[in-house]
This record gives sequence, structure tokens and C-alpha cells, in this order.
Amino acid sequence: MTASNIPEVIATVAEMQRRVRELRAAGRRVGVVPTMGALHDGHLSLVEAARKYADVVVTTIFVNPTQFAPHEDFGKYPRTLQADLEALGRVGCELAFVPEPGEVYPPGYSTYVEPPSVAAPLEGVCRPGHFRGVATVVLKLFNIVPADVACFGQKDFQQALVIRRMVADLNVPIRIEVCPIVREPDGLAMSSRNRYLSPAERERSLALSRALRRAEELVAAGERRASVVREAMQNVLADAVDRLDYATIADPETLEEPETIERPVVALIAAVVGTTRLIDNMILTPPSNRQA
Repeated sequence: MTASNIPEVIATVAEMQRRVRELRAAGRRVGVVPTMGALHDGHLSLVEAARKYADVVVTTIFVNPTQFAPHEDFGKYPRTLQADLEALGRVGCELAFVPEPGEVYPPGYSTYVEPPSVAAPLEGVCRPGHFRGVATVVLKLFNIVPADVACFGQKDFQQALVIRRMVADLNVPIRIEVCPIVREPDGLAMSSRNRYLSPAERERSLALSRALRRAEELVAAGERRASVVREAMQNVLADAVDRLDYATIADPETLEEPETIERPVVALIAAVVGTTRLIDNMILTPPSNRQA
């Protein structure tokens, strides 16, 4: 295919499984990038990463109903399929799996995946049941697209951790690659939900990346008290956001909140600006843990 071609769209589970089996039987490595569509450059960077690990890339586009609570934005979540397919064509994605909800969850469906323990804090508190839906649909997608490697973004840090643990715990034969956050020039982490922000709200949303940079500065300067770093982040966010769900420091593997920062940690933020919920994060490495 040429860069201007859109990927071939496959809508059924049986056909998608058949195509991947054929590709792998022919000795071709397959990569998969699960998405809910409304693609931006962050998603496209995952496709480009997958192309480095695989011969053929499948992008899934499916707005998964089981990871939305009743009060959340499933109904208005942006759906931009044609633009998504054109964008995927520009970065060399060969196949797109675009099923209807009934294809993924047929009538009578009642099996769900209990997510690992790292799903319990943070988003697990703010969005009960969310990771049950995520773990279920991702495991289903790994069975529908039995690829060699799957690429996810660091922006959804806890989600990527949940998926890595699920794959390890359930012996799923797929390699998970977590790829860097892609940001707008002003620092805002790219998200499909950014389009909901008014110009004034978008300006206020920059407090998330400012808070992370403040945390980074403190840790780089030698601050080891996690409580001090958390408070500094919260102070940056206080007047800018309409609701702060959390702004914290956690262990990047367990998400436990340390008292002192002696090794790399992750700073995580979830906040609402206007009516839009945004998340962001950054790995913080104390000077003693940095390579000379």
C-alpha cells in the first residue's frame, strides 16, 4: 500500500482472526494498536512504533461501552471513522478492525475479566468498573487480533500497567510496548477529549503539565518528601481546574504512594476542566538514580 491509501477495514471477528493467522503462518510479525478512534498524533505515534516491531499493523477502532459508567460520555465520545482511516493510511497501517458493538458483545454475553490489583487505586476509585471493561475488551481484542506485539501510550499510565499485569498473569502470548506521551507544543498531552475544551478551558488545562514540571523541578533539586511534591502539584492545579480527582506520587509498578522518593516514581494527575476530564503523568527520577 502507499501512504495515501486507507487501510483495509475488517468488521467481523472471524475474518480478523483468519487474516492474522494467515499472516503469522506466512512468517509475518503482526502488531496491534487498540484505540477508540478519534485519532490524533499520539495514536499515530503508536502505529509508527508498532511498524518498528512488526511487518503488518492492525489498528482497532471500537468505542467500548463496558468501560464507561452511566454518567460518562459514551454517547458523545467523538466518532470520526473516515478521518481516522485516512490518518492511518498516512502512517502505513495496513488493516483496521472496526466492529459493531454486537460483534464484540453478542446477545447473551456475560463474561468479564477481573482486573489486577493495580487497577484498584486512582482511576479504580474515581471510575469504579472502568478497568473491568478495559481488561475485558483488551483481552478480547488480543484474541480477535492474536498479534505478536501491542502498543499502548504512557498517557494512560495506569491502564498500560493494568494491561501489562493482565498479560503476565494470564500468560497471554503478546509483547506489550508502552510508548511516550505525545504533547501539543504548549505541553498539553494529546487526547481525543481535548476537542471538548473551549479556548479558555484549554488554557486552564495547561496547569496539568505545569504541575508535572513543578514536580520534576523539585525532585531534580533534591526534594525527597513525596508529600511536599504532591502539595506543590496540587497548589499549581488549585485555581485552574474545576475538580481535582488526584495529583499524587506513586511507585510506577505498584502504584503505592511512597513517603520518600528514593528511586524513580510516577507523578499522576486526573482533573476536570469545564466538563472534560483530563489525565496526565510524568516519570520523576531523583538525581542519584540518573546515569552520569
